[in-house]
Amino acid sequence: MTRRSDKSIDHPIERPIDIDRLFHALGDPTRRAILDRLVAAPTSVSRLAEPLGITLTAVAQHLQILQEVGLVHTEKLGRVRTCRIEPAGFRSLEQWIRDHRTGMERKLDRLGDLLAEEDNST
Repeated sequence: MTRRSDKSIDHPIERPIDIDRLFHALGDPTRRAILDRLVAAPTSVSRLAEPLGITLTAVAQHLQILQEVGLVHTEKLGRVRTCRIEPAGFRSLEQWIRDHRTGMERKLDRLGDLLAEEDNST
């Protein structure tokens, strides 16, 4: 994986994922509930809608957003549309966190070094 910019991350064979859209997708509690259900097993759209108390159309709209950011893959087999977790979006999220955590750790290390120098000079 290579970073293209702060906003998108490239994956081999996969299209770049816009990190802002990814965080926006995760910011919605209904979409997080959908992901929670899909972690257990691939599920049909109608089964996803049942406990959420929303229409199939609303679930489909949420799934479209999750699919656009690489968190979900949907596939129609006969008359049933089945959804499953897609790792691409999660890899992008993990990479963004790693990149930012590493930068923050370096800054904290430098701060620690500066404070140690001050203690040694007094």
